[in-house]
Amino acid sequence: MFTLLKKEISSFLNSLIGYIVIIVFLLINGLFLWVFPSAFNILDYGYAGIDGLFMLGPFVFLFLIPAITMRSFADEQKSGTIELLFTKPLTDLKIILAKYFAGFFLVIFSLLPTLIYYITVYKLGLQPGNIDSGGTWGSYTGLLMLGAAFTAIGLFCSSITDNQIVSFILSIVICGFLYIGFDFISSLEFFGSSATLIKSLGLSAHYSSISRGVIDTRDIIYFLSVIVFFILLTRFILQRRKW
Repeated sequence: MFTLLKKEISSFLNSLIGYIVIIVFLLINGLFLWVFPSAFNILDYGYAGIDGLFMLGPFVFLFLIPAITMRSFADEQKSGTIELLFTKPLTDLKIILAKYFAGFFLVIFSLLPTLIYYITVYKLGLQPGNIDSGGTWGSYTGLLMLGAAFTAIGLFCSSITDNQIVSFILSIVICGFLYIGFDFISSLEFFGSSATLIKSLGLSAHYSSISRGVIDTRDIIYFLSVIVFFILLTRFILQRRKW
């Protein structure tokens, strides 16, 4: 499993598209947080904080993570190497987990450079250190949990097609619906008192909850449930090939 994990990470980092995806992620965040005048701009925010990163991050993830995961199984199926992969002395679940953790590692790898923003604000604030560190680390935790969930969804989308573009688009649609779809549905007057319950079914509500700096076990369990559900769904899709 670890050999496959290492191979997946190396394969991505040795490809040009891997670095393009990461550079685009950092470039978009950097421009909106430091250059473009917007609600996300740190310099226009009025106080020491990088909240703009955590407001913008989920929407950038909607495109970044599908780009990372789209080739996981789709490329294997198109090239025919997926049959060779299943002949290895690994269970289907171990193969899926190896690809999943490889994708999640790349999400972490993409996020690491953004720590420079935290250090910059921490050092250059009107009073050095005048930043809500607890809230910041809570927001990073929320962003990681959201990234982990999106990675599981992207992996599932990659398993049901041999076309990377289809996988990419489908992943964006599902991730987007789970992130903002339930918020939209809950805003409809039709649902009345059930709005809060419907909203709690979406990723956004739990991401916002963790981002406040309070790690609630209910939010963690929710994210883990989404991850496990889509990993098991991926396993079901792959096992169906053997029927």
